[in-house]
Amino acid sequence: MGPIGVFDSGYGGLTILREIRRSLPGYDFMYLGDNARAPYGTRSFDVVYEFTLQAVKALFERGCRLVILACNTASAKALRTIQQRDLPSIDPSRRVLGVIVPTIEKLGEVSSNGNIGILATPGTVSSGTYDIEIAKFFPRFRTVSRACPMWVPLVENCEHDGPGADYFVEKYVNSLFEEEPEIDTLVLGCTHYPLLLPKIEKAVAGRAAIITQGRLVADSLADYLRRHPDMDADCSKEGTVTYLTTEHPDKFTGMASIFMEQPVSASRIEL
Repeated sequence: MGPIGVFDSGYGGLTILREIRRSLPGYDFMYLGDNARAPYGTRSFDVVYEFTLQAVKALFERGCRLVILACNTASAKALRTIQQRDLPSIDPSRRVLGVIVPTIEKLGEVSSNGNIGILATPGTVSSGTYDIEIAKFFPRFRTVSRACPMWVPLVENCEHDGPGADYFVEKYVNSLFEEEPEIDTLVLGCTHYPLLLPKIEKAVAGRAAIITQGRLVADSLADYLRRHPDMDADCSKEGTVTYLTTEHPDKFTGMASIFMEQPVSASRIEL
């Protein structure tokens, strides 16, 4: 079926790709980061939709029949429109999936009191997508969201390990628990946030279970491929990854190597 496409506005989707590759090592992947136009978190619905559709089409043109939006903002602001309005005219046999529903499906197994905290980008929070989708799956659950506008810049400027990050992590985490002390499950609704996980765990201090998305999305994709053999592929070989970026490749490869925990090389693409 060609490679599986993985798209993100920047580098965060690499945390998703890393886990997917661990689950599906025999598959070929094509990662596209729109780093030149990142971040998406503060952009409007229309702009995020336009940029995401451009990226999806670029991956389709390069042989991907299935694309994962490994970006919460794109999943929140563009996925449904692309699935319902664009795919039927582009190619009904192709698929675009997101990261939000696989995350929400896990909540029923983790939360005991139904009080869910969401930490995400301003765009994801303002979209209300987590609140809407959680209500569909778990009508009695209560959600409280907090936008964390400083967290992505901390990660992308390699400051996530520094002492300065502690202040901004504690600020947003404590603000969330001040609003709802009974939160027992905390969703990290941005794929950059796993790089801040040690500091987030310290700030949470055992008050809630923390859900990250990489493993959940990887398991969901593996299940999807089992249920849709038309989307499956020969995976008896060692899989490959092609990295594409809208930014200068040298800048991308330096940062991507941190996320993937190994050297990578990329090519530049115009959208």
